[in-house]
Amino acid sequence: MNFKNFKQKALENPEVRKEYDALEEEFSLIDQLITMRTKAGLTQEDVAKKLGTNKSNISRLERGKSNPSWGTVNKYAAACGFTVRLDAIEDNRTSA
Repeated sequence: MNFKNFKQKALENPEVRKEYDALEEEFSLIDQLITMRTKAGLTQEDVAKKLGTNKSNISRLERGKSNPSWGTVNKYAAACGFTVRLDAIEDNRTSA
C-alpha cells in the first residue's frame, strides 16, 4: 500500500479526519513559511542570520515543532521580503 492509499483509507475514519482537518491551518502556515523563503532564494541559514538566531530554530519553525509568536512570524516574513496579514474568516463548520 502506498502513502496516498494509506492516507485515503485513514481519512475514512471520522476521528482521524477530524484531527487531520484540525491541523489544516498549521500545515498551511508551514507551507507559506517555506514558500516565502524559497521564493526569496534564501536558505534556512540565511534566514537565521537575518533574524539573529540559529538554523535549528528556523528548521523547527518550518517543521511545525515550535509555537511562534506573531512577532516571530512577522520577522521571518520580513527577512524573506514579505509581509503577513491575518484574515478572519467565519467558521461555518458544524460542531458535531
